[in-house]
Amino acid sequence: MFTKVCGLTTRQQIDKAISYGYDAIGIVTYAKSKRYCPHAKALELAMHAKGRVKTVVVGKTYEDVKDVAYAFDYTQIHEARQVPHLILALKEMPPAAIQYDYFIYDASIGSGTFKPFPEWVKTMADKIILAGGLNPQNVCAVIKAIRPFGVDVSSGVETQGVKDFGLMKAFIDAVRNCLD
Repeated sequence: MFTKVCGLTTRQQIDKAISYGYDAIGIVTYAKSKRYCPHAKALELAMHAKGRVKTVVVGKTYEDVKDVAYAFDYTQIHEARQVPHLILALKEMPPAAIQYDYFIYDASIGSGTFKPFPEWVKTMADKIILAGGLNPQNVCAVIKAIRPFGVDVSSGVETQGVKDFGLMKAFIDAVRNCLD
């Protein structure tokens, strides 16, 4: 199962994510996010991770990511806009006219609040990544109920707003153990 950890801000966090076996890491360049990375730092982190794990630059709109998107494998935005290597993140069904590599359903829009997933997400299971309030305690139930392509976590692996390596490990272990 594809597993992404988002909101990383340091090389050490990236190294831990890679050592734990995450498939992708997300770097946020949306200025109002508490996980915000200025563009120079985002580029440095992308280069540090390049070739070792899939890299995703994350913003609310394309304006947030456009200056650094070239350095990442994917661009994740909460805006229905056609861009290369798009991971579209919305809280509703994606528009048919937009082509994307993956679709993230996130009803919380980055708030980390868990909300039940609508039934229609099951129809997109082969391309959908679920996010929003996932943590080591609830991720297995979500996987069993929906059978998504992947899961994405951020605040669910934090303690007081900082990535907690124990929770990062517990999350990916929960995903792997759920699949056994």
